[in-house]
Amino acid sequence: MTESEKYLQRVLSGLERRIQEIDASIEEGRKEIESMHEYYWENYTEMDQYGYENFDNQQALLHQVNANQDQMRRRSRYRKMLDSPFFGRVDFCFEGEEEPEAFYIGIGNFAEKTGGIPLVYDWRAPVSGLFYDYDKGPASYIAPAGEISGEITSKWQYKIRRGKMQYEFESDIKIDDDILKAELGSHGEVQLKNIIRTIQKEQNAIIRNTSDKIMVIQGAAGSGKTSVALHRIAYLLYHDRANLKSSNILVLSPNSVFADYISHILPELGEENIREMSFDLFAYRELQDVVPDCEDRYDQIERMLKGTGRQVNYREKQSVEFLNSMERFFLEMEDELMRFQDVEFRGFRKTEKEIIDLFYFKFGEIPLLSRMDAVAEYFIDEVETLRGNDLSDEERDAVTEKFMKMYETRDLYVLYSTFLKREGYRALPRVAFEKRKLRYEDVYPVLYMKYSLFRCRADRRIRHLVVDEMQDYSRLQYLILQKLFPCKMTILGDRAQSMDETIHDVLEFLPGIFGKDLRKIEMKKSYRNTVEIAEYANGLAGISDMELFERHGAPVEEAVFSSLGDALRHAADCLNVGEESPFETAAVLFRTEGEALAGFQVLKELLEAAGSDSESHLSYLDRNSASFRKGITVTTFYLAKGLEFDQVCSVFPKKDQTPLALQGRYIAATRALHQLHMLEYRR
Repeated sequence: MTESEKYLQRVLSGLERRIQEIDASIEEGRKEIESMHEYYWENYTEMDQYGYENFDNQQALLHQVNANQDQMRRRSRYRKMLDSPFFGRVDFCFEGEEEPEAFYIGIGNFAEKTGGIPLVYDWRAPVSGLFYDYDKGPASYIAPAGEISGEITSKWQYKIRRGKMQYEFESDIKIDDDILKAELGSHGEVQLKNIIRTIQKEQNAIIRNTSDKIMVIQGAAGSGKTSVALHRIAYLLYHDRANLKSSNILVLSPNSVFADYISHILPELGEENIREMSFDLFAYRELQDVVPDCEDRYDQIERMLKGTGRQVNYREKQSVEFLNSMERFFLEMEDELMRFQDVEFRGFRKTEKEIIDLFYFKFGEIPLLSRMDAVAEYFIDEVETLRGNDLSDEERDAVTEKFMKMYETRDLYVLYSTFLKREGYRALPRVAFEKRKLRYEDVYPVLYMKYSLFRCRADRRIRHLVVDEMQDYSRLQYLILQKLFPCKMTILGDRAQSMDETIHDVLEFLPGIFGKDLRKIEMKKSYRNTVEIAEYANGLAGISDMELFERHGAPVEEAVFSSLGDALRHAADCLNVGEESPFETAAVLFRTEGEALAGFQVLKELLEAAGSDSESHLSYLDRNSASFRKGITVTTFYLAKGLEFDQVCSVFPKKDQTPLALQGRYIAATRALHQLHMLEYRR
């Protein structure tokens, strides 16, 4: 038995002992909680009239509940560690010492006793940076006491599964290529992979960056940018426990399926789930008082693909020029919207001139449609002071209503429609509130108008914002994000995977929005796809500067069929997932929603005719889907963004060679890990 195998047995034994101790402690805590409940119900009628005893009882109960929850979280982490307690080791000789000290690295800290020296160090601990950032030789790390220098004498890598040592070897480099190939080439993991065993030096620099307020990661397809961003969040949560909780983090993700796809990463790294939503969903919630319904980005994409939508309108309405025109409109509204008049209430009067002075001078910094609230409140304060008593709620409402009537309208739908008409665009339909619906191109201009004309409170609860697929956000959307979230951000994406007809680089305008707080990082090396798939996809997009990790596989298949049915029969023959297959995930990706739904029905019939259980092997993914499953997934290329599959069949009509359809083919190609079939049909 090797030294590391002996150490493994020691760690496993220690973990099992600690789990038993925690089980006993949790059971004791449960009994204590039950006892507190019983005491309360037996004695609450006799507790002191001021509530002190009741308060003390509740605080003691809360303390015990929290202690039990902490113990359960610790037990969960230790149970995960039983499978693979550590994956690396670095032997470090401190400056001035003669013998090196061994540091074993895993997904969490573990010591045999609370407060004891760890047998395993968390991958986020300062000393663990030695494993990721240095080869043998001089090295240092930043500890709470300052910089610690010394020399790395050896580094080891391990693969442990179910508590058994699969292999171990001493490595002169940080991550041996064979290990990286094995991890990247492994099949069957449905969700995004935990990469802590294979973090590269350039990735580690991003993950451990705590100084930059706005970090923008421009990453090639398959570069691991999403994994790196999530590992960075786990690192920040670990290092700033006092100020940063999972509830303080918001991830803006493309859709609910993507949220499910990444959901296990943070809990696996020892952190709770974090809040997630799409920016579109956020916008629709904010506009519920303006319109009951809005289109989403996928409606716009579908219109463009079918040739029924104008991309030019979308681009124009997100442009600097459009925004400048809107700002001019706001200034014009300062006069045009107002009908000032005297206000009288119970013998108290505010003249038109006095109101104008208050409106334009005293409260001139308040947004236009919230300004009269301030004027009304000023008048109410005067009345209450002179009367010597407060107005009732009904009286306050009556006074405020008098002031609000001086606006011709505060309806943003009407105001935005007026603005569109002045700028030469088609006005919004004049319909009853319940029939209102905004096209996607108008959603964010109206949201910007709301935040410009009404008081907008920044969300201080969010202390770190993660924006994924950054290339799909317009300049206008980033301006809104800056207004709402004055916090640290991690922004990531790939300019080549834009959902626009023309590729644009958000890095051209982001520095102008976020200023000197922004740091740009490029990740040019692709790890996801085989060389054959990556080279093929790069050829579609005209990319020539991507570095490829040398992992080879089957050549990419290109084929043209006379009909969609023929293409789908071929796809069904190509797909190979299930118990007897090395693959567990496959995707058939289409251009539009209608084509995907029709294709799903055909594939369902083909699988059933072949005697396969389509219910368990085949799933249709649309914009309302909330989970990602093993087996064959049928969806559009735009809903597959961010996901990856062992096999991919791209099925597009040959006649559509528009820029967006070509972009769709590229996105579909980059989803494949091991096998790619690019199929087209003539009718």
